[in-house]
Amino acid sequence: MSTSANKKLIQDIFAASANPDPAVRDRALFAASLADDAKWVVTGQYSWSRTFAGKEAIMNDLHGYVRTRLRDRTRTVAERFIADGDIVAVEAKGDNVTREGVRYDNDYCLVFRLEDGKIKEIREYCDSVLTEKALGPFPQTAVRAAS
Repeated sequence: MSTSANKKLIQDIFAASANPDPAVRDRALFAASLADDAKWVVTGQYSWSRTFAGKEAIMNDLHGYVRTRLRDRTRTVAERFIADGDIVAVEAKGDNVTREGVRYDNDYCLVFRLEDGKIKEIREYCDSVLTEKALGPFPQTAVRAAS
């Protein structure tokens, strides 16, 4: 796909999942756009830092656990998209509240690598101190949210 097509796909994914109404937020395009062998790399040196390998691990282990910690569906609002070939970088801001009522409004830089219209890799850069303060450490064993 072209640079502009890759950028548009990521813009569409963020537009669908950033609706202020939790009942309307839609992650279907994101899930459909993940390659089966995609990986999500949480950078840094804290409990969340790891590579989630495969679509199932991304959707169930990473996103599933985050869903157990938040009051509503995850909301991340994109502020800027920068694209070059198969790479799309997104500056974004979270707009979330934990089940305990703690704000979790992290700043993110998410770098997507696409191949043939599918997301092959995501590298996440964020405030690791805020993540652990609001969400706690990532569990040693996978915790999956009920579907």
